Amino acid sequence: MQKKKDNFLDKIVKKDYNNELEKILEKKYFAENVKSLLLSILYKIETAYKDYEKVKPNIPSKEEFIKSIILSIKNNCDDIKVVKVNSRESAMLGNKTFLVEKDKKRIICYPIERKLLYSISKINKKEKIIKDKYYIIDKTLSDLINVGNNIDTVEPMRDFNGYSWTTIPREMESIYHNLVYQNIRILVGYRFLNNWITNNQYILDYMETFQNKLEEKYGEENKEQLIETLKKLSVLLAVKYNKELKHELRREKKQTEEKFNIVKNNKTFIQTASRQKQILEKRIKEIDEMVNDKRRLQNEYDKRNSQLPLEEKIFSIRILSKILQKEREDKLKRLEEINSILNPQKFVKFKNILEQKEKYLKLLDTQNLELEIGKNIINLQEIFLHCYKMNVAKVDNKQDLIKMIYEFRYYCLLPITDKKLINEIDILSSLVKEVQMILLKKAHELKVIDTISSEEKIDYEILKNIFNVRVINLEDLYIKVTKEKEKYYMQLFDENIFEEKIEIQGIGKLNKKDLKINRKIKIFN
Repeated sequence: MQKKKDNFLDKIVKKDYNNELEKILEKKYFAENVKSLLLSILYKIETAYKDYEKVKPNIPSKEEFIKSIILSIKNNCDDIKVVKVNSRESAMLGNKTFLVEKDKKRIICYPIERKLLYSISKINKKEKIIKDKYYIIDKTLSDLINVGNNIDTVEPMRDFNGYSWTTIPREMESIYHNLVYQNIRILVGYRFLNNWITNNQYILDYMETFQNKLEEKYGEENKEQLIETLKKLSVLLAVKYNKELKHELRREKKQTEEKFNIVKNNKTFIQTASRQKQILEKRIKEIDEMVNDKRRLQNEYDKRNSQLPLEEKIFSIRILSKILQKEREDKLKRLEEINSILNPQKFVKFKNILEQKEKYLKLLDTQNLELEIGKNIINLQEIFLHCYKMNVAKVDNKQDLIKMIYEFRYYCLLPITDKKLINEIDILSSLVKEVQMILLKKAHELKVIDTISSEEKIDYEILKNIFNVRVINLEDLYIKVTKEKEKYYMQLFDENIFEEKIEIQGIGKLNKKDLKINRKIKIFN
């Protein structure tokens, strides 16, 4: 199976993607400036992808990545309009920079490449990738993962230009969505996430598979904590970023509270349910009698039409019969639901569902939303770091260890706020340090990295800086330690481009043998 897959990808590699996109664009009624923008996006991705996949392991191949973009344009974009700022057409965008209308397969966007690419990624998504039975989070966690994936799709063009890697937080649609998505991607792999997002077989329960995968790799306690934090964050982020979903959740909150107030008192609930049953049974009986009595059916037809505006009038008694039949089916379905809930076992289940809904919907009333999101983001990072430490403990070969060093360097340089990166957050510093120390210790054991000092503490203080530097190829990295007026400094450099001189902390008096000074040392063997 794998061999067939590899052969397929080999065929893709040989294709000229510019030509492939141009052939698709020939069949689309896009303006020339749109076609030019799309070709420019493709060119920039092709130029940047080599550096992108070096910096960030565990991602699709360039061929897979570009193919998905081209297929989205081909299958989901019938109309792309690029509009100028302050033009008459831009009024359609309101205060947004783009508009995606999935039902019309239409994108309206300012001439900003990363916004257009984001839109192409978004238009390809199903609104829900989680089954209804997970209530509340079926919408909110679907939204979190989809938005995170859209931001992830833009990254190679946004942060890489063919020779450097720079992340500008304000250019991300959401720092929080991106960070959570990267957490999940690193823990379970991009392949699983990609299959989840693009899954067309709704019978598959990816949420259940996701939880099983987490438990298998990181244990039940970590899985429970991680899932609970993801649920909370998904609701909080929906409230902050998704107005439409926020209003939908508010409506659901009101309905849930009304139902929950009734079921809290068993006696009141049974009385209310019994009254509803009687009303439903009476209406079902009336409909049955009406459809079998032409005179009553005609009277109902005349009565309804007299109350309806011209554009909503019922055109025939036959259509009215269909409307009544649909009403009967809805009433019957509701009657079955009530009968089911009145079953003692089903009642307990129904009450538990309402309790769970209410638990997460209460988050809509959070007073300090930013503070609550921040607390849960930090909590998620702590769980993530505990899980990642387990991954590091298992690695036992050079190739995988090097990838893991790159991966953790990438993680350390992820924005967590608009002003700070992961490696700049004090509350996470001890956990980050633990993972870095284990990685460096394994790197020495497997002879991936040279020791700079025989003192483990000093060696760490020097080498930890490889997790803070944005050099593309860490294997090309050199280090030089110098001493000036009893203070020790280090510089990292790649092809003689020096990073800022950094003072090495925690060094007292040292024997020359304890530290390699004034020597250009290649870090990776």
